[in-house]
Amino acid sequence: MAPQHKRAGVRRLALGAAAVAASAALASGLAAGVGVARAADPRAPAPSPTPVATPSALTPPAVPLPSAPAPATTPAVGGQAPAFGVFLKSDSRGVARMPLFSHWLGGTELRAGHTYLPGHRWRDIEGSADFLKVWAHWRNKKPDRMLVLNVPMQERNEEGVSDSEVRRLLRQGAAGEFDHHFRVLAERLVELKVPDTIVVLGWEMNGTTYTHRCGPDPEAWKKYWNRIVTTMRSVPGQKFRFDFTPSRGVDAVPWTKCYPGDDTVDIIGMDSYDQPAGMSFDQQVKEPYGLQHHVDFAKAHGKPISYPEWGLFRNGDNAEYMRRMLAWMEEHKPLYNTLTDYCPHGVWQCGANPRSSHLYRSALFGRTDQATPPLTPTPKPTPPSTPPPPADCTPLDLGSWVEEWLGGKLCLRFDWW
Repeated sequence: MAPQHKRAGVRRLALGAAAVAASAALASGLAAGVGVARAADPRAPAPSPTPVATPSALTPPAVPLPSAPAPATTPAVGGQAPAFGVFLKSDSRGVARMPLFSHWLGGTELRAGHTYLPGHRWRDIEGSADFLKVWAHWRNKKPDRMLVLNVPMQERNEEGVSDSEVRRLLRQGAAGEFDHHFRVLAERLVELKVPDTIVVLGWEMNGTTYTHRCGPDPEAWKKYWNRIVTTMRSVPGQKFRFDFTPSRGVDAVPWTKCYPGDDTVDIIGMDSYDQPAGMSFDQQVKEPYGLQHHVDFAKAHGKPISYPEWGLFRNGDNAEYMRRMLAWMEEHKPLYNTLTDYCPHGVWQCGANPRSSHLYRSALFGRTDQATPPLTPTPKPTPPSTPPPPADCTPLDLGSWVEEWLGGKLCLRFDWW
């Protein structure tokens, strides 16, 4: 499962010109003193009837402020604790929304920034500088942050390509026909000063959704993975870590049949949503190729674990799942986890999961580190009618629709220089 990358429709000329102006102001703000002040009582997106619908850019999430912050936790003993983050949007809007999500959590900082390269054509998979630059800028603002980048292994990645065609493409990849695309990507990441990017390559390969799936020819898939990793590691200056991430359970093929080997895998991840309907968390742990198998397999191979995608799904607003998943990650200490935050999975951009949202927010609110989250919910916060703007930040009047697209007012600080 992943965000669907759809091409935007044609808009009126005036609308496009204003959007360009707002985007330029936002981009400059990331480098120099421009921020987003949250609008009062913005509309949250309605639940989607489809499992992977992305939130509309014109329906920003509500960001209530608590009446009193929860107590901060103390630093974990024995070094830096696992990083966490959320997937909010693939493009620059995902970066712009991260401080708003952090504000919703009472200032708790997100250390993992997660995005996906589109998989329409090879030029997308090569990673345009315009797409990657804003993420690289976010990563490099603080040394303890990490950039998590999902990278497709084939173009036409969500276009329903047949098994026979997938088999042919995997064998072409195993023979080296696509190496140059991944060399370009690696060179661009190094040039943007994010050589330590975590690359989630060919995710959910054990399913049927993607053209980069493993099932039609597991041996060719493993050889292709190894070629990609070898190619990207050959670029001078790189420090990439490669994350092998199946979806939880058997799916179309047991994911262990796709494992390409310890030499080219640095992290063993798992995408784990609350599904299928009626499955308890204990069953998710114990099922074949489930959560426990994932932990045991990684331990046997001497690799850290991760959860690049997780969240609610088929069982609705399931606060028990949320509580158990947070506790599971605290017990097993993944290198990082990123919640998928759009309907039906999310807790901030989705208004359909109020109980799970309250539990998640209570567990992570007001933390100054990434230590053990309290799993007992705090009193439910009461949002004020009008959240105050950031200190020393003068709002700019860009028009109501631009502010709605941004999720708040754009404001300019005069102390940045």
